[in-house]
Amino acid sequence: MTIQLHCFGESGNAYKAALALELAGLDWEPVFVDFFNGATRSPEYRSQINEMGEVPVLVDGAVKLSQSGVIQMYVTEKTGKFGGATPAEAREVMRWVFWDNHKFSSQAGMTRFLMNFLPEEKRPAPVIQFMQGRLKAAYEVLNTHLAGRDWIVGDAITNADISCCAYLYYPEPFGFDRADWPHIDAWLTRISDQPGWKHPYDLMPGNPSDRA
Repeated sequence: MTIQLHCFGESGNAYKAALALELAGLDWEPVFVDFFNGATRSPEYRSQINEMGEVPVLVDGAVKLSQSGVIQMYVTEKTGKFGGATPAEAREVMRWVFWDNHKFSSQAGMTRFLMNFLPEEKRPAPVIQFMQGRLKAAYEVLNTHLAGRDWIVGDAITNADISCCAYLYYPEPFGFDRADWPHIDAWLTRISDQPGWKHPYDLMPGNPSDRA
């Protein structure tokens, strides 16, 4: 049975789940969620798909899961991939996934949204400046950690890498320039060199150009 992933291309959190599914080689298909026209706020979506009103949502037969980290864990359970080679590595993978969800992707996603998907006159400059300061601190943490290593945890790509990289491939400006962070830059290239890697706008339906 083909796994379905409710998602849209602009969502970095959905990209984490989609990329895990794709790199794992699982049989899956995207189900477009028209976020920008209010699909996730509809009573039907909240009652039938996800009461939290979010993407991504994975449906695999009787299994329905939301939250990207949980979906990544499910991919690991099904395939044995991306979870770390030892129990100690598995814990370290989860530590970085939690860090990403709380300190990195959440702030990158918000900053990118405020800078690119709100009307220009509604973009709150002081908030954006504050968020970019916090993001710079997160970039420094990740860049320093990647010095002298290929992957965030262990000797192969894991859910830590898939989670932390997600927003960094998007072309919309939000205060990140790969050239400023050489270890992150090299790591992003290693990820995009993985067999099966695709850019978020190639992996999932939905692109800002659709609304231009």
